[in-house]
Amino acid sequence: MVWARRAVWLALAAALLPHVAQADMNQKNSSAAWRQADHCAQQAFQKFPDYTPESNAKREAARRACLRDHRLPEPGSAAAPPPSQGKL
Repeated sequence: MVWARRAVWLALAAALLPHVAQADMNQKNSSAAWRQADHCAQQAFQKFPDYTPESNAKREAARRACLRDHRLPEPGSAAAPPPSQGKL
């Protein structure tokens, strides 16, 4: 009787293990994309550190170019998530 329970638990664990591994890879891919997007923002700010309207526009253009170069979704694109409406 005890061995049957163990066999059921073992089969259940074996069935769920690939799904856990897939979720872990998705998390790693997502983290890498966010890290690269942050790096693009940092590089753009280093190139254009002033807060003038011209510098802001150039900084945003540089950030978007970096995102395109690394094949990441730009804000406002179909692949980007919709902006939050301030609701939690």
